[in-house]
Amino acid sequence: MSFLRNRMGLIVVIVIGLALFAFVASEAVQYGRSFFAGDRTTVGEIAGEKLQYDDFNTKLDQNTKQYQQQFGGTLNSQMTSYVQNFTWNQYVSQIIFKKEVDKLGIVVGDDETNKMIHGGDPEIARNFANQQTGQLDRNQLNQFLTSLQSAPANDPMKAQWASYVATRIEAKKVEKYLNLVRNGLYVNSLEAKDDYEAKNKLANFKYVGLDYASIPDNKVTLTDADYQSYYDEHKSQFKNPEETRSFQYVAFNAAPSKEDSAEVKKQADKLAADFKASNNDSLFVQINAVDNANKAPLVYQHKGQLDPKLDSVMFTAPKGFVYGPYLSNGSYKVSKLIDERVGPDSVKARHILISPQTEGSMAKAQAKADSIKKLIAGGKSFADLAKMYSIDKGSAEKGGELGTFGRGAMVPAFEEAAFNGKKGDLLTVESQYGVHIIQVEDQKGSSKVVKVATIDRPLQASSTTQSAAFSKAQSFLSGANGNNFAAEAKKMGLEVKTANDVNGLAAALPGLDNARELVKWAFNAEKGDIADKAFTAGDVYVVPRLTEIKPKGELSLEAVKTLITPAVRNQVKAKQLAEKLQGSTIDQVAQKAGSKVVPVQNIVFANPVLPGIAQENKLIGAIFGSKPNKLSKPIDGDHGVYVYVVDSFVNPAPLTNAVREREQIGQAMLQRADNQIFDALKDKANVKDYRAKFL
Repeated sequence: MSFLRNRMGLIVVIVIGLALFAFVASEAVQYGRSFFAGDRTTVGEIAGEKLQYDDFNTKLDQNTKQYQQQFGGTLNSQMTSYVQNFTWNQYVSQIIFKKEVDKLGIVVGDDETNKMIHGGDPEIARNFANQQTGQLDRNQLNQFLTSLQSAPANDPMKAQWASYVATRIEAKKVEKYLNLVRNGLYVNSLEAKDDYEAKNKLANFKYVGLDYASIPDNKVTLTDADYQSYYDEHKSQFKNPEETRSFQYVAFNAAPSKEDSAEVKKQADKLAADFKASNNDSLFVQINAVDNANKAPLVYQHKGQLDPKLDSVMFTAPKGFVYGPYLSNGSYKVSKLIDERVGPDSVKARHILISPQTEGSMAKAQAKADSIKKLIAGGKSFADLAKMYSIDKGSAEKGGELGTFGRGAMVPAFEEAAFNGKKGDLLTVESQYGVHIIQVEDQKGSSKVVKVATIDRPLQASSTTQSAAFSKAQSFLSGANGNNFAAEAKKMGLEVKTANDVNGLAAALPGLDNARELVKWAFNAEKGDIADKAFTAGDVYVVPRLTEIKPKGELSLEAVKTLITPAVRNQVKAKQLAEKLQGSTIDQVAQKAGSKVVPVQNIVFANPVLPGIAQENKLIGAIFGSKPNKLSKPIDGDHGVYVYVVDSFVNPAPLTNAVREREQIGQAMLQRADNQIFDALKDKANVKDYRAKFL
């Protein structure tokens, strides 16, 4: 007891320490090993700076809305992925360059800022360019700046302009930084001469070659030493730019059965009869169409814009004609010819867009649009009012001009008004973007257009079909584990498929659509793990098993062993083939090898292609470093092993204009410089990307 009393303080400290360690360790394991792979709110780390998910998501939402406004409607998976990567790269470049700019103390002074605002910045100048000349319209810019100064302090345009100018200032700082690096690039006369000779010096030689394919693969035994030797020689090539994961999986088909297809067709047949009898086609479509695209306002379309199956019948059919059901894009569809007419092929128009968000409601936006319309009708300049009131700044600074456009270029409500109106008409129309004041400036062409309404019934698997597939997946899950995955699959007659080197942000995989949840699981699992549920990917249920994790950075020999096997095999074959390519003359080598001497003329170093074979960099490089009339040692190339003799070199005429040659090389360097600078800074910044856990 005396021993315990004397040491109680130390014991308590140790016990508390162990408890704390156990708690922290359990938390790290429970929440995805946050110490090693980012915490639950960090979407990435850039040069030691953490990027929070909320901040990233806010910017992602802004960019997504901009792209939706630009392209209309919802974004598909490919565009969504593009916007996600675009937003990420925005943050990466912003943080990386800001640190470099701040480190060097690069600033943009007040005079420079003022000059930028008044047209010195190319981006600002483009936004205020004369439509005819493409040059800066200084009057247009000055009018905008004057109206900005007189605008109320709470005018959202002031905040938008301040934000835009701040962005251009940061861009100017980055431009200064890049110019500092670019100005350090230099091409000397010796480099110019070497480049000139590489493009113009000719080599004439003859060679004897033995193809790697001349030795069957099954005649070559690869040892651990062979793999290690190749790996050590090429270690720099095995740098993984980002973490990837590979997994096996089995798939259970839940696609619609023949019975499901027959049932959906039966529903579509009934719809076709009802559609034919309908007196209110627009309402019928709104009630019965499942595909959102078919619920959009009906517009006139010219030949070539309809579904190919409709295009061949609707332009010769009578009004009210019903076509279908027909199968298109995974749905049974029924289409009805609502109307036909002859209309313009293209329209030239301008508009002023009033935002209901800014005005407080759609009704208030409409009232403001009516007031502006009266001003225009009374003689006020449409262009001036567009610059003052339109929220579509891309067209506002051009006086509202949208140029000439064909059918399908604008949102349906806008298109309907512009193409159905007449030259000179001043119209107001509502769309998802707000209220448009449209002036039809011109209409060109004339052709038949049709208005076709479509309803659909998606070809989907019934609950019976889905349940059957799901039950099979559950049965497999109940019997499979990390050790018997393949055996259990074989027992059930299932094919084990693989998804190799999957990117953490992949949304689809070969043969698997909508696989985002599956990929997210893979990036939160451990090697050997089997998922505890079946994932839905398109028309299949998928049960995966994680087989490999390739971390970012230098990969181990084990991770690349399968990848390098063909090259290692060729390296072993090269030693065997080199033993056959022996002799004191090229003819003797050919005779002993059972091959022939091949003459080659006029090869240049800059184009290292062996005629009739392929690119052989190592061989051509060795030739240009050799002396004439000397038999070489065997050279192991990409496609075989070679022995050669150089007959002669033909030197080009002396370089007379080194300045021009240096300029050409310098221009090529400048074209690569910006990307290479960014890549170098990004590599130095040790960028850690945890987006796979969130998106």
